[in-house]
Amino acid sequence: MIAKLTGLIDSTDGEGAVLDVGGVGYLVFCSARTLARLPARGMPASLLIETHVREDHIHLYGFADAGERDWFRLLTTVQGVGARLALAVLSVLGPDDLARAIAAADRASLARAPGVGPKLAGRIAAELKDKVGAVALGPAAIEPPERGAEADAVSALVNLGYRRAEAFAAVAAATRTLGGGAAVDALIKAGLKELSQ
Repeated sequence: MIAKLTGLIDSTDGEGAVLDVGGVGYLVFCSARTLARLPARGMPASLLIETHVREDHIHLYGFADAGERDWFRLLTTVQGVGARLALAVLSVLGPDDLARAIAAADRASLARAPGVGPKLAGRIAAELKDKVGAVALGPAAIEPPERGAEADAVSALVNLGYRRAEAFAAVAAATRTLGGGAAVDALIKAGLKELSQ
């Protein structure tokens, strides 16, 4: 199995890149984020590779970092999410944003990826939250508030036009700063300050 490729960028398009490794061109499918991080044609590059072997083809999926590759692996465990759809999600949400969206059960952020509807976005959020756990999600693993001042502050920020994952992250940061007993208006004000940074 191929786990990493290092070579020269031969060409790129909207779906991936051809990496010339010792005169052999490997077609590697990548997210838009990874493609944006690749150097210009003819320049050296390294990609972490996830190899998918099927009866009728071998596909290589490339990632600029291990975090994106790990999320790709997790996304493809969700029923209805194949490799191409996982790349679409990772093109819209980086690893940290994806962790926040899953922790906050932010279906709207997940549904921004082409091919991901509300139903699939809900399935991704539910299945990955259970599989990932607190260790992989890190600071984003705090349970989204269901009631109380935090929930009201998140709701207020969403009503002001912020995405649920952004609002959740801002209120979580505000709660860490102000403490658990902070009033709604203080949380909203501190949340807005977090969002403006």
